[in-house]
Amino acid sequence: MSETSRIGIFGPGKVGTAIARLAVAAGHRVEIAGSHRQQSLQLLLDVLAPGAMQTHSAETLAARSDLTILAVPFNRSLDLPYSSFSGRIIIDALNYWPAIDGVVAELDGISQGTSEVVAARNPAARWVKSLNHLGYHDMDEHARPSSDPTRRAIAVASDDSDAKRFVSAFIDSVGFDPVDAGSLADGIHLQTGTEIFGRELSRAQFERMLVRPGSAAEPAQRADAAA
Repeated sequence: MSETSRIGIFGPGKVGTAIARLAVAAGHRVEIAGSHRQQSLQLLLDVLAPGAMQTHSAETLAARSDLTILAVPFNRSLDLPYSSFSGRIIIDALNYWPAIDGVVAELDGISQGTSEVVAARNPAARWVKSLNHLGYHDMDEHARPSSDPTRRAIAVASDDSDAKRFVSAFIDSVGFDPVDAGSLADGIHLQTGTEIFGRELSRAQFERMLVRPGSAAEPAQRADAAA
């Protein structure tokens, strides 16, 4: 990726604005789409993510962005303009929290990860699972320069190797060590309730845990990681 990329974010909540702050600080151009009811979104962004801009056309946000990030509550993700995602690199940073989202019928009884379900809404998009397994406050507190040995790792899972490299470069630019977490299907091991979710891990620790993916911990109580 170039030193300055165009980053589009769906969701001006805690996670979306935290990612926006990191991206702006790294020199990227950031646009954020909220709901049509948020008349004062730019005022909110001026406080929570200075330098990020509100978009007035959510339907074309992905088409104008080098990288688009989904950071809305899962139960609102069906409302996103998936038809505009074709050919674009999309980070699925969504987490499904039944206590917050309610029961989503689309996920009832499935064995797939949520990213595979979301990706099926537009298979022509270039899907990447990332940025979902740490809380918004961790994003603010744990970003570090590349030379810092205490840098925290963030997983990148995708079937698209070029998209994976692009997202990895973005993660590096905003202060974290990217870790190849395998295919999009492997993104299931990054979801809520897994051993990896919410853990503060270095790259080496993360890679060791990925050798035995899927060992589940008790269901995570980190609801603050939701958008």
